[in-house]
Amino acid sequence: MGNSLLKCFRGDCNDAEPQVVVVQVPVRDGVAVLAQDLFSFEITSQVPQGLDQRVAFSKEVLAIWYKQLLEAWKKSKPTPKTPTAAASLIVQTLRRYNQEEVEKLLNYYDLPIPSPYESCEKHADTTCAPSSSVSLPQGVQFVLFTLPVNAKDVGDGDGVTAYVDTADPRESADVPAEVHEAVFQRIEARAGRNFREADRLKKCISDAGYVFKKNGNGEEILARKYRIRLRGVDAPESQMPYGKEAKDELAKLVQGKCLRIDVYNIDHFGRHVGDIYCNGVFIQEKLLKRGFAWHFEKHDKRPEFAKWQQQARAAGRGLWASSNPEKPWEWRKSNPGWRQGNPPIEVC
Repeated sequence: MGNSLLKCFRGDCNDAEPQVVVVQVPVRDGVAVLAQDLFSFEITSQVPQGLDQRVAFSKEVLAIWYKQLLEAWKKSKPTPKTPTAAASLIVQTLRRYNQEEVEKLLNYYDLPIPSPYESCEKHADTTCAPSSSVSLPQGVQFVLFTLPVNAKDVGDGDGVTAYVDTADPRESADVPAEVHEAVFQRIEARAGRNFREADRLKKCISDAGYVFKKNGNGEEILARKYRIRLRGVDAPESQMPYGKEAKDELAKLVQGKCLRIDVYNIDHFGRHVGDIYCNGVFIQEKLLKRGFAWHFEKHDKRPEFAKWQQQARAAGRGLWASSNPEKPWEWRKSNPGWRQGNPPIEVC
């Protein structure tokens, strides 16, 4: 009542709408936070604390993400100033990774989720599977499509070195600018018959994880090198019984063929841990069924792996021809320093 009288004294006796007071609530600036986190990563090599609880990847993988994002941020002209621009940079840079996990990173910074992903449309083709798709098996970070494998690239019964053509759109955007520059300088050095300089540049490129390979037409192409650890299996070491046979069997399965590798993780030694497919054949299944690998139950609980191992054991195939074959992980434990200069195998 008192308020009504006061309004009349002021000459405002009309029944007016109640005045709404708008309180400004500070909004988290995701772009600024992202920029600060990238700056911090450049100095400390540490990803934001607790991020691995939001995104289902290890800190090792997230460190790779932030390294790629930092490089993309530095290259962008101008650097992202809006949430949309920052979200686009993240999606483009991480387009080869699982879309669901990339979206979690966008949510972490309160950035919009582009729909649909531009990268899925821009880089889609008929020869390769999509680089970032919800159709990927659960836990798969990204997929590699390799050049044909040489027998010498098979290190043992559960490890192989694979190479991916950098012309692949999923790979090309990740090639560091320094590597591009060294490639062009090497071309110029070879054209000028300065082979010493060309060899020096080739070594620099190799040290960065890239090599020159021949394609089907005999042309030299730039490829990225990946060390692959077969997920869920453990083969006898070369010094163990059936170690050589296991390596030969893997070489026979993959030699001269292109592989699809579903990468799940990166172990403590920088190897990409994944499932390998070749012309529709699941390589781990073949190794287990033929008795050239153990099911690595400590790190992989897939029931089909146990089933395939049991089938080989019942039939006495491969290493199961022995009544009591030694487990590779137990052999390594009892033979410390078995491979001089290299730590024992450890799988995430």
